[in-house]
Amino acid sequence: MAADDLRPAYLLLGSDRPKIRRALARLRARFTVESVDLLSADTTTAAEAVAGCNALGLFGDEGARLVVVEGVERWRADDVEAIAAYLESPSGASVLALVAEGAVRQAALVQKIEKAGQVLRFDVPKPRDPSGWVRAEFERVGARADAEAARALVDLVGDDVMELASEVDKLATWAAGEEIGRREVEALAVSASDTFVWALTDAWGDRDCARVLGACESLLERRTKEPFAIAAALAGYVGRVRAAQRLAADGANAAEVARRLKIKDYPAKKALGHARNFSPDELDAAVIRLAGLDAALKGASRLTAELELERALVDVSTKREPVPAT
Repeated sequence: MAADDLRPAYLLLGSDRPKIRRALARLRARFTVESVDLLSADTTTAAEAVAGCNALGLFGDEGARLVVVEGVERWRADDVEAIAAYLESPSGASVLALVAEGAVRQAALVQKIEKAGQVLRFDVPKPRDPSGWVRAEFERVGARADAEAARALVDLVGDDVMELASEVDKLATWAAGEEIGRREVEALAVSASDTFVWALTDAWGDRDCARVLGACESLLERRTKEPFAIAAALAGYVGRVRAAQRLAADGANAAEVARRLKIKDYPAKKALGHARNFSPDELDAAVIRLAGLDAALKGASRLTAELELERALVDVSTKREPVPAT
C-alpha cells in the first residue's frame, strides 16, 4: 500500500499501554503483514532503523513498509541525531513508528517527531473515585464484585490504574463468573508494596539474568525507586524463598508454607517454585552477597549505587558451575 497519506514518523508514548497497543494495531492495519518490520531498541540503533527506512524507500510505493521500533526510551543522544537527520529528508515510501515503553529521557526525540511527524500520547488519568473505577472495570470484564471488594482492592494496590486493571483481570479470570468479595480480594490481590519489584523477583527466581537487569533498569527509570529500596526488596524475597525451601525440605506443603511465613497461598507457591531453581548453598550465598550489597549502598563502596546493584544482581542470578574436586 502507499504510505504517502501517512506521516513519515510517529512516536507513541504514555502510561496507557492498552491504548498504545490499539493505536499501533490500527497503524499496522494500514500495511500488509509482510510489509511490517518489528524491531527492538535493545538490539537496533536509530541509525539501523533509518537505514532500513531508506533502503525500503528504493522500491517506491509498491515497496511501502512500516518500520516499528519498540523501547525507544532507551535510545541515546546519537540515536536522536540519526532520527533528526533522517527526518530532514524522510523516505516517501516508509513510515517509522517509535514506541516508548517508559518515560522518554531524550526530549529532543519528542521535539523532532512533533515537528516532522506526529506524537501520540496515551496517558491514564487517575480517577477521582478509584473504588468506583474498579467496580466499573469489573463490570466491563463481566465479573461480579461488590463495593467492599472494590475498596479492598484499592486499599491493597493503591490508585495506580494500570496495577488495578491488572488485578481486576486476574481476579475476574480466577472467579470465572462467581461473586468476588473482600475475602477473595485479600486472598488473591498483590499489594502495592509487593508489585513494584514483581518483575525483578520473578526474573531472579527464573535465573534469567538479562530479565533481572532489564527489570532493575525499568524500576530505576520509571518508578524512581532508589537502588537501596530495590536491593532491600530483593533481599526480602530471597529470604522468603530460602525459608520456603527449608520448610519444604521438612515436608511442608504450600498451604503450610503460607501459614508459617504469614503470606498468601499464591506468593507461597511462587516462592516454592523459585526455590527449586536454587540449591541451599546458592541461596545462602545470595543472602551473604545481598548483605554485602547493603553495606556497599550504605557507604562501604566508592562505586556508584547503580553499578553496585547491577553487579550484585548478576552475582545472585547467574548459575555457577561447581568447582571440580582436585
